[in-house]
Amino acid sequence: MSTINGAEAFVRMLQLNEVKHIFGLCGDTSLPFYDAMARLDHGMEHILTRDERSAGYMADAYARVTGKVGVCEGPSGGGATYLLPALVEANESSIPVLGITSDVSVVSRGKYPLTELDQQSLYRPLTKWNTTIDLASQIPGAVRAAFRAMTTGKPGSAHICLPYDVQKHAVEAADLWAQPEHAQFPAMRSAAAPADIERAAEKMIAARAPIIICGGGVVLSSACAELETLANALNAPVCTTVSGKGSLADMHPLNAGVVGSNGGVLATREVVQQADLIFFIGCRAGSTTTEHWRFPDSNKTIIHLDADPMVVGTNYSTDVGMVGDAKISLQALNDAVTERLKFRPSDAVNGAKVVAQSRTAKWDAFNILAQSLDTPIRPERVLDSLNRHLPADAVVVADPGTPCPYFSAYFNAPQAGRHFITNRAHGALGFSMSAGVGAQIGRPNATVVSVMGDGSFGFTCGELETIVRHQIPLKMIVFSNSSYGWIKASQKAGYDERYFSVDFNRTNHVRVAEAFGVKGFRVEDPSQLDQVIQAALKHDGPALIDIISQPLQDSAAPVSQWMG
Repeated sequence: MSTINGAEAFVRMLQLNEVKHIFGLCGDTSLPFYDAMARLDHGMEHILTRDERSAGYMADAYARVTGKVGVCEGPSGGGATYLLPALVEANESSIPVLGITSDVSVVSRGKYPLTELDQQSLYRPLTKWNTTIDLASQIPGAVRAAFRAMTTGKPGSAHICLPYDVQKHAVEAADLWAQPEHAQFPAMRSAAAPADIERAAEKMIAARAPIIICGGGVVLSSACAELETLANALNAPVCTTVSGKGSLADMHPLNAGVVGSNGGVLATREVVQQADLIFFIGCRAGSTTTEHWRFPDSNKTIIHLDADPMVVGTNYSTDVGMVGDAKISLQALNDAVTERLKFRPSDAVNGAKVVAQSRTAKWDAFNILAQSLDTPIRPERVLDSLNRHLPADAVVVADPGTPCPYFSAYFNAPQAGRHFITNRAHGALGFSMSAGVGAQIGRPNATVVSVMGDGSFGFTCGELETIVRHQIPLKMIVFSNSSYGWIKASQKAGYDERYFSVDFNRTNHVRVAEAFGVKGFRVEDPSQLDQVIQAALKHDGPALIDIISQPLQDSAAPVSQWMG
């Protein structure tokens, strides 16, 4: 029987799982793996990054736009610790990202070799699946197990620790195979129990004012069409979490928009308050979505569908709980609802009218600020310009801070699906630029825009070199207000404006971008904003717009804790 070495076997296992891109950073303990990547004909492209965190964020967004597993890698020691933040974010966001970290040789353990670290213990509580390979013969099974864990049930991240000497030992070539279904997610879907589907349909039909609140599970399972069918049948308003944005086209007459303390406004809160039944789909009903479990209140009828059984019934007493994939469960639910439509109450609330009233109130207030010629430039004016000039296929990737609440509330994608990405699980700064790279590589024909604050820019600007080296036509917008704006706004709202250690000097982001070879634009005059955005979008290559913007603590950001 023929054999290959462990590094070659690992590369072949990734190839068999239909991996096309790997994001990562080199190190001593990864040398056999890199050599195998260099020698073998595998059809994969390796994207060398400038930081392991960036590699992980690239893999995350790549997975979100492709429906395939994102793969990132890094070396032992510091590399293993730097990769971790991205795998935590992906796992909590139900995104399948495989993190591969090389390690010191098995025979060196306990002898104080450089970069020795108990990687398996480090990653165990923060990934869905995690292992350290001790024998080269374990490689094929470990990779299969990782892909199986990442893509089935509730998707999540996985980690494999690959020691240096294991990469050189022999593996039987006959052991290399992959399960084809595990190359995409969600894989091997399961539907909610038929009896639960029937009970849910009966309660929805009986409700006078049902609404649907969608989390990220709807987009992850590609259930947007099934959701639209249900909403239209019930004439029910659809609200989303930040992660659920895209479940329904933003301008659909039943889409009330994002609700909750980040991206929600009083008008969208009222949509939740008027409901007598709430249907949560692919949503954890956490503190942000429900404004700390106040909206909806505990007196509503609750129906909950999620792929994770631990989510259902956690925060609300649930009248009907359903565990299953959103797409195939909604298909069954739509059939059950259609059979009962003739029994809808004669006095059922007109959901489209409720949404129209809410949107009028929300957008009337927004449009006043969007037309403002105040300086520094209001974020609303930036959103208004992007909504008018971005193509329909655009993908916006937003960092926390200024971008997240504004783009959650006001970015309008004309079609359902994955057109908005943000890191809502742990909210680490520095996500957007790297994730924008991953989204652009995964969806090369789309316009991808990365929006960030200047605080986030400082975390990640080294990846401008990666962008230029790979000729990635990413468009970047920096909201420049010389502060960690979210914290400063919170100090204003809750600590009597005692601003402490949140301000920093202004950076000329255009000069930084141009030093890396990125086309830069700077805009301080609101009347020039449209022209600059159009020029950046037309530029054939990466471009960065530095916008001197209103400080977040002085803005009308849609964040409930700042509204008084």
